[in-house]
Amino acid sequence: MSGRSHEAGWAHAESGRGPAWLRQPADPNALVQHLWSETARKVDGVLEVGGVRLPDLVAEHGSPAYVLDEEDFRSRARAFRDAFGEYDVFYAGKAFLCTTVARWVAEEGLCLDVCSDGELSVALAAGFDPARIGYHGNNKTVAELRRAVEVGVGRVVLDSFLEIERLAALTAEAGRETAVMVRVTAGVEAHTHEYIATAHEDQKFGFSITTGDALEAVRQVLAAPGLRLLGLHSHIGSQIFDASGFEVAARRVLALHARVAEELRVELPEMDLGGGFGIAYTTQDDPSDPAQLATEMSKIVAHECRGLGIAEPRLSIEPGRAIVGPSVCTVYEVGTVKEVALDGGARRLYVSVDGGMSDNVRTALYGADYSCTLAGRASAAPPVLARVVGKHCEAGDIVVKDEFVPGDVSPGDLLAVPGTGAYCRSLASNYNHALRPPVVAVRDGVAQVVVRRETEDDLLRTDVGWPAASQEPDGPR
Repeated sequence: MSGRSHEAGWAHAESGRGPAWLRQPADPNALVQHLWSETARKVDGVLEVGGVRLPDLVAEHGSPAYVLDEEDFRSRARAFRDAFGEYDVFYAGKAFLCTTVARWVAEEGLCLDVCSDGELSVALAAGFDPARIGYHGNNKTVAELRRAVEVGVGRVVLDSFLEIERLAALTAEAGRETAVMVRVTAGVEAHTHEYIATAHEDQKFGFSITTGDALEAVRQVLAAPGLRLLGLHSHIGSQIFDASGFEVAARRVLALHARVAEELRVELPEMDLGGGFGIAYTTQDDPSDPAQLATEMSKIVAHECRGLGIAEPRLSIEPGRAIVGPSVCTVYEVGTVKEVALDGGARRLYVSVDGGMSDNVRTALYGADYSCTLAGRASAAPPVLARVVGKHCEAGDIVVKDEFVPGDVSPGDLLAVPGTGAYCRSLASNYNHALRPPVVAVRDGVAQVVVRRETEDDLLRTDVGWPAASQEPDGPR
């Protein structure tokens, strides 16, 4: 996001040479394998995922389409479950959730985070055990909290003093006890985009340890008969590649944990370290594997607990995008291709596809980087630097800012973008009245729609209209 400003926005500030980290490939047909799901491969230039050829998938289900690799998703879920064997691992429903994914999460032995009534409804519709659900959010309504109490969610992560009051009143009204955690801010800012760094002080989440609000929140929870305090919850950000940021956060949260034991005579049984682990969107990203993260984070907690002379609490983590993110690619069809002259004599190739910011807003929202590949054929043409853009009436409608593609890319070609499993379908919109794409799960050569494509009837169903003047009972006004 840095660089010289431009009146038309960040996307237009760079020259036509691309970023320094992007290298011209020897073969633009080749996959950079660690950017893709486990089963992705090319056969004679055609991209297959889960044994399904993407041209065949598009012929049946259309484009754009999100392609969800079931084997990859389950493998990543198991990797976190096994690496963090002594922890509770919470899948982030906000990254992407549908009933099929909720069922896979349950079958692989993970817990589930939700942060809205809609996400909770999807989980319950899938038969997910509410006792394994954690409920997040900085502004949970009374209705949402009441439902959480009624269905018996496993934990509510409290985020404000008002929320403590609300939940205490609701548990008293229902005559039930609800387990809770107190979300705290440890003053640690993850090295990530400002909008997704969530543990520094000036932001909307949690209670500050520094100001004493966190300790006061603990006191209020302990005084509420219907609230059972499990422990403290911390989250330092998102798209985090190593455990170093957790060291300072764990030290500060565990110090508060110890203070609660000493001053309030309560030994909290649990602690949530958050997570938000990163994935590889491009060759500049180098994420840690779950086993490495588990080893490093466990050492940090053990070291801090020894120093404080306290027993280690039961730990939870939240991998965030790291499970579903790499498990999905999005396939598009190319519509137009044109060169644009830039200042200084440079030129940029614009490749327009049939989707865009309505199915992946992260590039426009965060300046996120993505990669792509020609998915429907092999090409003998040399690579050229291109910008892949969407079809929306918006200058910032960019899918891939810079990527080398075969120089003969043409209308009708298929392009696939890896790493679109997290925060793409869940942030998708109907901008320009676009229809949100389907999610098609693939495994062992079989493709199955798990979230269908929207239709124009879906768009019009909510448009109830205003009666024309001639239809109004009292005539024109």
